[in-house]
Amino acid sequence: MLGDSSRGLAGLTDRPDFALVGVLRIPSAQSSPWYSLLRRLGLAVLLLVGATLVVYVGREGYNDNAREHMGLLDCAYYATVSLSTTGYGDITPVTPTARLINILVVTPLRILFLIVLVGTTLSVLTERSRQAFKIQRWRRTVRNHTVVVGYGTKGRTAVDAMLADGEQPSNIVVVDTDPQVLEFAANAGLVTVQGSATKSDVLRLAGVQHASAVVVAANRDDTAVLVTLSAREINPKARISAAVREAENTHVLRQSGADSVVVSSETAGRLLGIATTKPTVVDMIEDLLTPDVGFAIAERDVETEEIGGSPRHLRDIVLGVVRDGNLIRVGDPETDALEAHDKLLYLRRVHA
Repeated sequence: MLGDSSRGLAGLTDRPDFALVGVLRIPSAQSSPWYSLLRRLGLAVLLLVGATLVVYVGREGYNDNAREHMGLLDCAYYATVSLSTTGYGDITPVTPTARLINILVVTPLRILFLIVLVGTTLSVLTERSRQAFKIQRWRRTVRNHTVVVGYGTKGRTAVDAMLADGEQPSNIVVVDTDPQVLEFAANAGLVTVQGSATKSDVLRLAGVQHASAVVVAANRDDTAVLVTLSAREINPKARISAAVREAENTHVLRQSGADSVVVSSETAGRLLGIATTKPTVVDMIEDLLTPDVGFAIAERDVETEEIGGSPRHLRDIVLGVVRDGNLIRVGDPETDALEAHDKLLYLRRVHA
């Protein structure tokens, strides 16, 4: 059934890389336009210097109508008029001053004119070729990244939390059908894929088969179930976290392959109810969920000197112990003796 649902984009992952420009977008490093212009002018100067040296080394093979022997300035002049495709005419500067002016003033003006004339076309062609090359390189090397399906409120908040925890933007891939929200994601430095994540070809293009984690933040519960099924079928080992609006759909998502399920509507409802009588409790929960200020819930490995001891006696406020992938709350007899491969969930103080 899942294979049939992707027939509209059949062969998407088999398309050549240049055909994926606009569907898969790899973020570019942001730089000043002045820096880009100076970098291109610097490259032009290097080419001119190289051509001048080549001519100077072989200057005995050149004939100058103005003088018998060519000097370095003559070689620079020849390289300049050659690289700029100026050629030779009936008006030729023969004095050193005139040739120097031609090199420093006339030729740069000519180059700037050419940039204004054909710069737009060249920029479009160059950018498209560069994107195709980056797509080819990215698809070949992407591994252990996180795929976020849906970049609405839930998806953006999930990405913000990952970035606050130290995740690199280039290690996050956003899948959505809305070009406008994908533009916001691209501006944040994220890799984006435009398409419906219910189609397996779109998920494969996002690299789900090589991902370490998948976040399903769809707006509809049935969409979340379909995406989870497809992602689990493509990658049996990835950790899948999914959000649903209704608690009655939680078991369906877990049966579809989700490792963690968050009920967004009920969680918000509980916080609203608690806020009516205990608003400070809601403030503390918000503090814990904000990793860049105040307190945050963090995870760390058990240190050597802590093995065999109780987490209640540690300097950190420990909330739970993760053992063999299972969470054991502090106070359970199993946590009285920490083991070598345990991980601790504790409260970490974050300094703004």
